[in-house]
Amino acid sequence: MSELCTDIGYYSLNKKGEQLCGDHIDVIEPDNDNTITAVLADGLGSGVKACILSTLTSKIISTLMANNISIEECVETIAATLPVCSVRGVAYSTFTILRIVDNREAEIIQFDNPHVILLRGGKSFAYPEEERVIGGKKIYRSRLTLQEGDIFLAMSDGVIHAGVGMTLNFGWLRENVIEFLEMMYDPDFTAKTYSTILLNECNRLYEGMPGDDTTVLAIKVRRRQPVSLMIGPPRDPNDLHEMHERFFGEEGKHIVCGGTTSKLAAEYLGKTVDTCMDYLDPEIPPIATIDGVDLVTEGVITFSRVLEYAENYLEDNTRYTDWSYKRDGASLIARMLFEQATDIHFYVGRAVNPAHQNPSLPINFNIKMQLVDKLTDCLKKMGKRVQVTRY
Repeated sequence: MSELCTDIGYYSLNKKGEQLCGDHIDVIEPDNDNTITAVLADGLGSGVKACILSTLTSKIISTLMANNISIEECVETIAATLPVCSVRGVAYSTFTILRIVDNREAEIIQFDNPHVILLRGGKSFAYPEEERVIGGKKIYRSRLTLQEGDIFLAMSDGVIHAGVGMTLNFGWLRENVIEFLEMMYDPDFTAKTYSTILLNECNRLYEGMPGDDTTVLAIKVRRRQPVSLMIGPPRDPNDLHEMHERFFGEEGKHIVCGGTTSKLAAEYLGKTVDTCMDYLDPEIPPIATIDGVDLVTEGVITFSRVLEYAENYLEDNTRYTDWSYKRDGASLIARMLFEQATDIHFYVGRAVNPAHQNPSLPINFNIKMQLVDKLTDCLKKMGKRVQVTRY
């Protein structure tokens, strides 16, 4: 397994008054040759027509590129497939293609979208571009070797149009976007965080009334960080030792969730559980500490809040400020899983907790299993590698 991996995040704003976004992003996950292909397409106009054009464009290009079809054939296929606008006499959606090969090389192919911004070491990096004309369209193509920490930001032209005639006279020029990104740079930010920060600034410049569909796709090259999380004791007590051996034998950081789970983990390590009685969030039980464990929290209540944050993260990430700096258990888990972790291994005990059998409590065994399954799905959609082992 490569020590590096790619973190992908994207976010869109619809044009004011439109139910559908005229921009579309497709991501083809790693295949046999470990290549990720991401396409951002911006359909002509707005509304339903633009949505159809961009969706068709991104679907066709991402599928063809993932199957190693040449860019020439991709562009020709797009030109032959999309309908012609009866008003403007053109039939296309602009597009940006980002391919990450084996986490070592990047290929960028751009047509009529604002050119991709590459941050390297927190500063804009001028990568080489080769100009070609394919099917009457001017295409820019780039290839470069990746470095850890590289951040690619592709965008639709709604970004550079932000604020035109409102907060700015001539829009937000590319150099202004670069200045903003360099100012906001933080090496610990995820790709999703970068896309959210940039889109929020665009929305501010638009005064909350976007004059165009606006989309940002961010890809960050980072080092793998495994995190293991254990929740619940095993159904068969005879499996407890094996569960602990495998869990604590994992590389990376370790999270233990649940009162009984933490007590048993402390006994295995020959340590004690020290509970912090500070309620940093009145709705979330306090955390504890065990020497040798990175984070110890309560179980189901805390886990439920983490799931809420995960679902919001995948939507518009408006609750980012709720968990990005707080010190309660749910916020700490969210930061470790969403921002730090790349590979996550859940160790899920299936023992029934007697404390959860009180019919007046909204907690039962099935709810715990559902929480794990739903959070697993969310983390996979974030691009994490997730493994679940049940005992």
